[in-house]
Amino acid sequence: MISYLFSGYKIFLHFSVPKHEFWLRIYVLLVLSVFLSNITIAQDKIFGNYFEFNFNYNIKDTIPLQAIVDAADEGDTIVLLPGIYSGPITITQNSIIIDGQGKAEINGRGIASVVTVNGEAVVLRNLQLSNSGGSHNNIDAGVKLVGSHNTIDNCRIKECLFGIDISQSDSNFIYHNDISSLSRREMALKGDAIRLWWAKGNKVQGNYWHGVRDMVVWYSEGNSFIENMGKGNRYGIHFMYSHHNYIRGNELYNNSVGVFLMYSEKTIMINNLIQGCTGVSGMCLGMKETSSNQILNNTFLYSTEGIHFDVAPFVPEKRNTIQGNEIAFCGSGMFFHTNQIGNDITNNIFHDNLSNVTAEGKTASGNYWNGNYFDEYQGFDMDGDNVGDTPFDLYNYVEHLWDYNDDVKFFYGSPLLVIFDFLERLAPFSEPKFVLRDEAPVYILEKKDKK
Repeated sequence: MISYLFSGYKIFLHFSVPKHEFWLRIYVLLVLSVFLSNITIAQDKIFGNYFEFNFNYNIKDTIPLQAIVDAADEGDTIVLLPGIYSGPITITQNSIIIDGQGKAEINGRGIASVVTVNGEAVVLRNLQLSNSGGSHNNIDAGVKLVGSHNTIDNCRIKECLFGIDISQSDSNFIYHNDISSLSRREMALKGDAIRLWWAKGNKVQGNYWHGVRDMVVWYSEGNSFIENMGKGNRYGIHFMYSHHNYIRGNELYNNSVGVFLMYSEKTIMINNLIQGCTGVSGMCLGMKETSSNQILNNTFLYSTEGIHFDVAPFVPEKRNTIQGNEIAFCGSGMFFHTNQIGNDITNNIFHDNLSNVTAEGKTASGNYWNGNYFDEYQGFDMDGDNVGDTPFDLYNYVEHLWDYNDDVKFFYGSPLLVIFDFLERLAPFSEPKFVLRDEAPVYILEKKDKK
């Protein structure tokens, strides 16, 4: 059954698939064309909405939406004509579809969450959702998901405290939404773009969140975060007590922290780009008391720290794998908060960092280092296998001026500091601290062909 909203009235159209072979073929071809077009969109790596939303409607001329939703039966599709519809609304039926065609807004009038979904297999698409309440206690959001197997697709959520709240709700699909919080509030008082709480098996793909506080995943397992963009927030994605999650192809820019794994195990993080995490707590990836993670082929750039280790792994036998990542133009490529052991750090690229590896404790040598490229390696490769003939040994000279005065870091690379650095390595005033040894360092960084 399909229903259309026309001049405030809903018209239901019933149809069934014709049994005639010709029409059946046409039907199948149409279904396949829609399916293939969705595949093409996914491959384009679009962040946020598929198309621009354009609204020029008067907030005074709103249409009440709750009565229309209440009149719908399970399986109905409600296609909204252009205009503003007043909320908040609650959907209790299963398999309801509300399609705004990119020209309809549901306005919460500053009261609670704009849309609350108690049903299952509900679809909200092509809608603008705006003006939620402002209560952190009630977690006022653009969309509050309570039921499972729901889809939020191509919606723009703006001026809502939280974007999408997924609480004890599983197997939802969050696709290509543009999410921002209340513009009138300071960062610490804004809400989260997407909040997963005790939620499993959700797929978050192609979204763009900006002007929010965080994006949080707490007590939630088996979720995937694929090709999203987060820009200018506090935490790009913050995991806490959340295991078996998958993070691929995301781009996180100018957040205080890119990704933070706290008490969360068995995360796979692959092919993400994180840059511009600056400030005192700036880090592309933070790992605190977390084990059995795979951090593979990511790029961490222009940040205070590339990867921050704080008792990670928490259980030394549950080793973290840090492999194939590029860490560049950071204050510290890797920062070890303690004398950490149990990380396998292989085939990574360290270049143009103020310090490639910083050990706040005594050493970082308790980890396994092998096959990494360090731009400060000064050995030779006589046999031409692109592996240094001698191990790379990294020492920390405690007389580094920038270790005691952050203001001096501004002058790093200047001729005077280069001379000071040379002299302290030539004749150190005290025994340098041994940080790590890589038995097979890469000699020359080979450029990868850009496709």
